[in-house]
Amino acid sequence: MTTASPTLPVTTREDALAPRRVEGPRRWWDWVLAADPGLGQLQAGWRSLVSMVTALAVGYGLAAALDVPAMLGMMVGGMMGLMSAFAVAENTVPRLARSIMWMPFPFSAVLPLAAWLSHDRGLELSLMVVGLGVTFFLARFGALALLTGMMLFNSLMVGMMAAVPLNLCGELFVVAVATAAAVLAARLLLCYPMPREDLLRTQRAFVIEARRVAGSAAEALAPAAHRAGDRGGDRAAAQAAAVQKMRRGLRRLNATTLTIDGRLAQPEVAANPDSAELLHRYLFDAELALQGIGRATGRLTQLPIPPSLRRTVLAGLRVARDTPLGSADTLRTAALRIRDEATALRYEAVGADEAEAVALADRIGRLLDSLADSLGHWLSLGWNSPTAPAKVPFQPSVLLEQNRPAGTGAVARRVSAAQSVHGWRRAVPYLRLPLHAVVAAAIVCPITDAIDPRRFYWGLVGVMITLFGTSTTHERLRKFAHRMAGTVVGAVVGIALLRLIGPGHVYLTLLVIVAGLAIGAWGIGRQYAYWVVGLVVALIQLYGMTTPYSGMDHLLAERLLDNGLGILVATGCAALIFPVSSRKIRREAERGYTAAVEQLLSQLVLRWTEPAAPVRLRGAARGVDAALFQVTGAARPLIRMPLGGRARGAENRLALLTTATGHARSLAAAADIDIDLPPHVTDGVERITEAFVQSLRALDRRFATGEPEGAWTRVSPLVQNLRSELHAPTGPRAERLHTALRELAALDETLARYAEENGLRTADARISV
Repeated sequence: MTTASPTLPVTTREDALAPRRVEGPRRWWDWVLAADPGLGQLQAGWRSLVSMVTALAVGYGLAAALDVPAMLGMMVGGMMGLMSAFAVAENTVPRLARSIMWMPFPFSAVLPLAAWLSHDRGLELSLMVVGLGVTFFLARFGALALLTGMMLFNSLMVGMMAAVPLNLCGELFVVAVATAAAVLAARLLLCYPMPREDLLRTQRAFVIEARRVAGSAAEALAPAAHRAGDRGGDRAAAQAAAVQKMRRGLRRLNATTLTIDGRLAQPEVAANPDSAELLHRYLFDAELALQGIGRATGRLTQLPIPPSLRRTVLAGLRVARDTPLGSADTLRTAALRIRDEATALRYEAVGADEAEAVALADRIGRLLDSLADSLGHWLSLGWNSPTAPAKVPFQPSVLLEQNRPAGTGAVARRVSAAQSVHGWRRAVPYLRLPLHAVVAAAIVCPITDAIDPRRFYWGLVGVMITLFGTSTTHERLRKFAHRMAGTVVGAVVGIALLRLIGPGHVYLTLLVIVAGLAIGAWGIGRQYAYWVVGLVVALIQLYGMTTPYSGMDHLLAERLLDNGLGILVATGCAALIFPVSSRKIRREAERGYTAAVEQLLSQLVLRWTEPAAPVRLRGAARGVDAALFQVTGAARPLIRMPLGGRARGAENRLALLTTATGHARSLAAAADIDIDLPPHVTDGVERITEAFVQSLRALDRRFATGEPEGAWTRVSPLVQNLRSELHAPTGPRAERLHTALRELAALDETLARYAEENGLRTADARISV
């Protein structure tokens, strides 16, 4: 059972609810935080810059001290810096130190083997193929095992690329250990992990998006004369554009919210599980209020609004846009004015449309007041500890991958596990990716070795980057397109910089290399092509040290060919060897959605029948949100075909699930109340939810078997009958109970239409309540 809002710490200033950098007025750099919540991408770029500069400098200095060729010292040191920047992003000092200081050991353990086999080309290539397979096998066993596999593979690649002499392996081990220690010291000095500060930055990103939503809503409701460019037929178009802008802002807001919710489970982000649970609750309520404001505003734009009411609502939305949202009193005052104006006009409304507009305005006032309350508490808890803990500790509802909500990867793993439950197939989830990698590498290596024996590994790189982080053919082909486009753009920029700097300017060349990698690391979280551009710019500077300028075009064309060949062969192997089809992934994502709704209903019944039970209704609703994110990712095509290549039915189904998710959020917030229901009402709720769950299971069987077994039994008429038996709302709890029942009925109706879209027949429930 969750509790009411705890008593917040006493503050001495009115604006001390949260740090000024979180809830203060607008700043010029707000767009950076909005585009990169928590500054994760910017931190990745800064990590790369610090790590690479330190690693290259230490590697060069140790090479001179140990009488090792400078290129070898910088290559080994640079590998420590590169891998620490890209593969180690821990947010606690012990875990950061463990990962970085472990890297030299697997790297140095394989380096002598690579040096020893340098004269046997067949064994070299075979070892590289096996090493790539081992890397993907170890990826199943956690971050440290994946890091071990990557260092083993990188060691083989460095040993073969640089023809490392066997007698220098001991000195290179010293270089690797010392460089790793230096990189760790530099990161602790200049990139110290501060998860609580990251949470505050993410809170600021949420506040920025909230202000944008409020601003777009105000723009949509503004009178036509107040909108720039509104003349004649352009007025409706301008209003529609403002509504679409608001809806895009709400989608970004939801993605930011899911990311924050996932981060609350990371070590040291929240002070304790109780704080994390309260942060989760207030964040949920704040987003729910903003989503409600967006829906009400969208409907208001289609209705006649009394001029005085329009002005009052606009004033309230502009307060939400311009005033620091942590200043709850100002926002509450604006909300009260809207509600007072709506109350005064309630009995003067002419016609049903105007009466609906007055009711919607009153709802916006209520939601602004709720936003002020929940956001004020949430901002305060990001900085302080609560004085009263939650009775239910936080449990993660959102899984993050690469610091973003999990998409098709988590769904593909579920499909793979479900297909491999008997006999030898139980090993398939562990061997699928390694087998894809080994077969693809075995095909690619001989071809790329025949093209250029010195750079055969370019094809292996194409295999590796294709299989990491992708789950469907669409995603792999999209990565292929990004790789090709990024290589072309990076080649143009890199060659231009190479000719501008000219030969012999070592420090300027190193500056461009480090800057290219750092900028690429910053951009990889946004688009893979950005990383490729930065990487190719950096590599061209390296190639320029050994390749004549006249041969650079041929070299880059060869790289493009080898990379593309590796990507296409890996894509083909993934599609043919123990394949996981995109259709199965989409169906499994939809099954995950129905399971999340079923979990929400079970929590609802428990909350109302056993008030003392440990229930997390908002957490269950956030699980529905995360499931929708996965469905959206699985349904996203590579290319939108102009003549119906993407079925209109798929878009309708996704829209229905989006609507259902909104009802699920509202249901969770309204139903989370302490209330003693009469026995007949409790029994009725149990029978209604039981019938609802049976419908969800029929839909699940439809996804699992492909056959329309069973039917969807509509329970919304029963819910409406139950509402009519209850007395009219006479207090906040009764009103929330009626709201919860209304949202339960709406959720049932929306999912019934979704079931019809998927081929299930529907029928009304025949039970009585």
